[in-house]
Amino acid sequence: MRNETALYADVIIEISIEKLDRTFQYRIPEPLTDRAVPGSLVSVPFGKGNRTVLGYIVNITSKPEFDPEKTKDIAGIEDDNSRRPVSRLLYLAGWMKHHYGGTLVQSLKVVLPKKTPVRPVEKQIVRLSISGSDAGVYAAEFQKKHQVARLRLLTALMEAEAMDKRLITQKLGVGSPVIKALCDRGIARVERETSYRNPLAAGTGEGAQGLKGRRVMELTMDQQAVIDSILSRYDRRDIKPSLIHGVTGSGKTEVYIDIIEGIVRRGHQAIMLIPEISLTYQTVIRFTARFGDRVSFIHSKLSPGERYDQFLRAERGEIDVMIGPRSALFSPFPDLGIIVMDEEHETSYKSEKMPKYHARETAEKLAEISGAAFVMGSATPSVEAYQRAVSGRYCLYRMPERISGGTLPVVYTVDLRKELAEGNKSIFSGKLRLLMEDRLKRREQIMLFLNRRGYSSFVTCRKCGYVYKCPHCDVSLSLHRDKRLHCHYCGYSTPMAALCPECGSRYIGGMRAGTEQVENMVHRVFPEANTIRMDMDTTRKKGDYERILSAFSNEEADILIGTQMIVKGHDFPRVTLMGILAADMSLFSGDYRSAERTFQLLTQAAGRAGRGGAAGEVVIQTYSPDNYAVTAAARQDYPGFFEEEISYRNIGGYPPAGHMLQITVEDREERRAMSSAEDIAELGRGFMKGDPGLQLIGPADAAISKINDIYRKVLYAKSADYEVLAGLKDAVENDRMKRQDFSSRVEFDFDP
Repeated sequence: MRNETALYADVIIEISIEKLDRTFQYRIPEPLTDRAVPGSLVSVPFGKGNRTVLGYIVNITSKPEFDPEKTKDIAGIEDDNSRRPVSRLLYLAGWMKHHYGGTLVQSLKVVLPKKTPVRPVEKQIVRLSISGSDAGVYAAEFQKKHQVARLRLLTALMEAEAMDKRLITQKLGVGSPVIKALCDRGIARVERETSYRNPLAAGTGEGAQGLKGRRVMELTMDQQAVIDSILSRYDRRDIKPSLIHGVTGSGKTEVYIDIIEGIVRRGHQAIMLIPEISLTYQTVIRFTARFGDRVSFIHSKLSPGERYDQFLRAERGEIDVMIGPRSALFSPFPDLGIIVMDEEHETSYKSEKMPKYHARETAEKLAEISGAAFVMGSATPSVEAYQRAVSGRYCLYRMPERISGGTLPVVYTVDLRKELAEGNKSIFSGKLRLLMEDRLKRREQIMLFLNRRGYSSFVTCRKCGYVYKCPHCDVSLSLHRDKRLHCHYCGYSTPMAALCPECGSRYIGGMRAGTEQVENMVHRVFPEANTIRMDMDTTRKKGDYERILSAFSNEEADILIGTQMIVKGHDFPRVTLMGILAADMSLFSGDYRSAERTFQLLTQAAGRAGRGGAAGEVVIQTYSPDNYAVTAAARQDYPGFFEEEISYRNIGGYPPAGHMLQITVEDREERRAMSSAEDIAELGRGFMKGDPGLQLIGPADAAISKINDIYRKVLYAKSADYEVLAGLKDAVENDRMKRQDFSSRVEFDFDP
């Protein structure tokens, strides 16, 4: 008779993670109950022959899925320290499946990146096998017999003792037969060494190698206080997440480096998350200066072989710091001590593929199960992170001063409605043009930022600033090809008018612009200026980011023109003017986060100016100069913006006041896509009976209703309780599984 109080473990079988999207339940024998925890490596009997295989516990429950009499026992728990990183990541995958939806295999493929079979890189090293005196005898022989190639090789080996075979053939002009001849006579030998594909060898960080251990500048009192507090808390095992709110130029990167150095000295490893590839170049330079070759990085532009080798180095404990975007979070370090997340507010930390995880929440969970510290930093924290900080869930640190001692840049807000009324239809306001002329004369650098983040074809009046908004959702409407304005939350639509309903002006239409247009205009207005453009078109190839940023840093151009990728974390001391060309492009993007996105982008952009000795100036061009996101950004006033923004979130029940779940249905047949979406809505309405606080909106067309001949429908659920939405997600997945209905593809996105 089975014990009614027995515990059961859901186990993912290691050998089958690519084939099976399910766990297998085993009973935990009483002698093992204290040691069996989620993430434990276990040996279990598997299949009809009960062969012993390895697996990982992803969940423990007291409820058996099957007849307890027929449930097999776990055979043993393996104490294999080398598998602990994999154990943690497998547990994390189980958490991600519950928290974000999708299949377990999808989560496993994220946390355990596929190790693409790549041939190891081998070097052939030619070494001298005899003493120096004997080598001298052979050298005399080769000279006497006019064996020039053998003499050249032997002379080189007498100086270096060992040389790379490629160097010998390329630089000395000595072929393989000559090398073989020396080996046959016992003079030399060839040894094979396996080496890593090292992305640092491509040039990133080479200039910093000689600076290892050196600090860029002395720390301020604010910086030192943050470092001391976080390391002291770590030593006390207080690993509550930390949020560093520091103004642009306050020296957050140097704080990260010192905290990480402290953790590494304590024998642990660190993950340094950055939001985009464009930040890798400068970040790696600074980390290499402190940690030398014990630091590496990964990102999407590396080759499969380079990525594989960096994960292998992390797994073997041969590096201390891994730098990179979201994927770096899953580096299999044997003893992870800290995760640092720079520019925490960035939307690129949210995955766009299933599971649609957020790196902030996932890093917080990984730090928790690893016993590691988790430190976030930003000049413009996300509303969610700042709310958690002020409520006490995170420890909040403030760094309100720039380390240079200089003041924040002077910000001018230009009303483009007035520019139009005065006859200026150019993309450059009068103020921006005058300041650009001044900087070019003084040979100082300029950055022009085209604010296309969250770009949608919203409609605005250039004369009065009116924007069409949804009467039900308080987000802007988007202009579609059917000449109607649509809300992508609830499906509301209305015809596009020829004249502004507010002032009757004919200057009404969609906001459209591009960096190439801006560059052409700069060349017409300032033909003497050298420009560099940085956008998706100019950064397609490996190394493009580093090439562009290095060129601008070396003052090979006067003006850098770009999208949001130029405003994040870059430090160019010669930049004294930032022009923000169209603040409204993100302000009315049909998204409840649009004001937050705008404030963050404007503040980050403004922070690029005046980071050297000279004072900086910023010009914000907008049709909405009185909007609270614009006025707060001009003042660099985050607390003021947060107070106003959180009040709107509370009224609308938007995160962090509540939570949202976006359910997207995709199908090649539009009728079937809508039918599946309506089935989900019907299931959701039944789910609402058990929770009156749950709200359902839709279904409606997605923001992009058709991609590659696939129709897309969306519906939204809102609740103050995240677990209610997770329960709805589970109900949808279970219903589809029960009916074996997979005709339409369904994706979940929490707090989109």
